Amino acid sequence: MRLPGTNTTSEWNLPNFLTAVRMVAVPIFAWMLLAHPHDMGWRVATTVVFILASLTDMADGKIARKYGLVTNFGKLWDPIADKALTGMAFVALSILGELQWWVTIIILVREWGITLLRFAILKYGVMAANRGGKAKTLMQSVALVLYLLWLPHLPPVVQWAGWIAMAIAFALTVLTGLDYLREAWKLRRAAHQRCSEGRGDR
Repeated sequence: MRLPGTNTTSEWNLPNFLTAVRMVAVPIFAWMLLAHPHDMGWRVATTVVFILASLTDMADGKIARKYGLVTNFGKLWDPIADKALTGMAFVALSILGELQWWVTIIILVREWGITLLRFAILKYGVMAANRGGKAKTLMQSVALVLYLLWLPHLPPVVQWAGWIAMAIAFALTVLTGLDYLREAWKLRRAAHQRCSEGRGDR
């Protein structure tokens, strides 16, 4: 099956390599955080791994679009790798008792729900990331970095910054999720209208 907007370029390219690296980094990141949660040196190292893995998410998409290297592998696995990394961060922080479980659960339901929705409506069209979604991703990353640095042990002003960043990230996650649901409904309705008009012309 060829996804909309995908060309016939080889699956073996730099963007896909970066996506694969991000997938490999997820269990490494999880082990570093959960095995050494109370060591500041390990927390800093874990945060660095998270930042580097997150940067591959920014790089692979830009490279793929700039050089025409969009592939089926990238279309399928790039969002999965992204959600796996941030999802593991949220879950691990909740396991450690540093982030409320209800926050993690709502965010994960939204993230994976919208990802599955994107695949479900591919027959109607591609639901691309909008500005709100990109702002959500940025705020999630900022909040997670601050939390991963062991927020309770940081200066009060940084703690407040972390709490505010997480609150904004949570709000954007929910609101953009609702927006994507509306966009999916519009794509489906437009496709059905085109189908009806096509039958009417016969």
